[in-house]
Amino acid sequence: MNNKRILYLSAGTLTLLFLGLIYAWSIFRNPLTLIYKDWTATQISMTFTVSIVFFCLGGFTAGKLAAKLKHRIVLLISAAFIFTGFMMIALLLDASAPTRSLWVLYIFYGMFGGGGVGLAYNTLIGVITRWFPGRTGMASGVLLLGFGIGGIALGSLVNVFIKHISIGTIFAILGILIAIVLFIASFIIKAPVAASIPPGARSNNDTNVSPVARSDNDTGVPPGAHGDAAAEAADTANVAHGKTAVEAAKPAIRNFRLGEATAKPPFWMLFLWNVFMCVGGLLVINSAAPIASRYGIAAALGLIVSLFNGVGRPLLGTLFDIIGRRNAMTLNTLIMLLGGIVLLTGAMTESAVLIFIGLPLIGTSYGGTTSLLSAVINKFYGPQNFQVILATATFGFAVAGVTGPLLSSRLQEAAGGEYFTSFVMVIVTSLIAFILNLLMTVFSRRAGLED
Repeated sequence: MNNKRILYLSAGTLTLLFLGLIYAWSIFRNPLTLIYKDWTATQISMTFTVSIVFFCLGGFTAGKLAAKLKHRIVLLISAAFIFTGFMMIALLLDASAPTRSLWVLYIFYGMFGGGGVGLAYNTLIGVITRWFPGRTGMASGVLLLGFGIGGIALGSLVNVFIKHISIGTIFAILGILIAIVLFIASFIIKAPVAASIPPGARSNNDTNVSPVARSDNDTGVPPGAHGDAAAEAADTANVAHGKTAVEAAKPAIRNFRLGEATAKPPFWMLFLWNVFMCVGGLLVINSAAPIASRYGIAAALGLIVSLFNGVGRPLLGTLFDIIGRRNAMTLNTLIMLLGGIVLLTGAMTESAVLIFIGLPLIGTSYGGTTSLLSAVINKFYGPQNFQVILATATFGFAVAGVTGPLLSSRLQEAAGGEYFTSFVMVIVTSLIAFILNLLMTVFSRRAGLED
């Protein structure tokens, strides 16, 4: 595997780890509620909702900009958004002006922070996965591992410092730190450069084919190269043509435009599958610590769901490359279903052991869903318009991000504070996702997207 690709993957993963802090909103929530006692739970929770919506909008914008601006420029714009947002929070939060301070969070954390993270997230995944045409699942999974554990790793660090310095200072430090990381990453990570379209690769109604992925310094196999040097150069040359060595003899991949992708049922089957899988996961993840406490497990151990959320991303992404789209999605859906059944059984029998087993199953499946979404879109629709199609599908996370926590709280209230109904709903959403996966297989074959 080309050393430069490893460098880019590592740099992207580290950068996404810092960007994953956007999901650690709960770390800021408690200190803010101590300062602004008049804020309701709904008002302060709206900050996270706004950030998720603008995260999706930022990703969509990055997809549109991909054809017009270099990835470096988009990453620098992202850095500017996050730096401005966090610095403005540090400057404008005022304990004597609670209403204004709430709007400061909505605008500068939700809109600037969420939008900036969306820009960088989409750009990094879009650029780096193109260096791994035969291992897009693995590459997506590793990148999303960084994004997934960022909230845990940096959130825990912030939780320590927030006890000793003001929350405004914390935001200022984070704004500077994230901007520096993005600035450095924008110069380290190289984007594949599109070259001429191979003869005969165009279809009658499609002028988009798999882009060439030749970096600034790659020129193919040098004259006289032999042994390991020749193998390395050949690997680079294959990447330069959007193919692994195994795929070198295969026909060029067709690249769909956004309108072509969304005009056919498989895209919407995938979109809805993602929504139901994420809703099912959030029903548990949103309340992991209190669920653990309710059944006699230390609240801190409830965070095991977050750990496996991270593990599930490279695991299911790699399995996608090995066992294929249909099998990987089926397995991921069954893991969620099994987790729901185990949790419901644990709740009915008051078994802490079963609850402890069920939590990581849900975390693994939820994490795997994000990797599979990225890998499937790349497989179905090609790499050239991958970013904008992925960003459109990512709006499903916004739907789930609003629906999941709301449904969780309503179900818990209806059950008198118990979690039976939440676990039943996990089973229901998993079964719906399973049916959607079967339908996607049928429609994708009809559309010629897979055998």
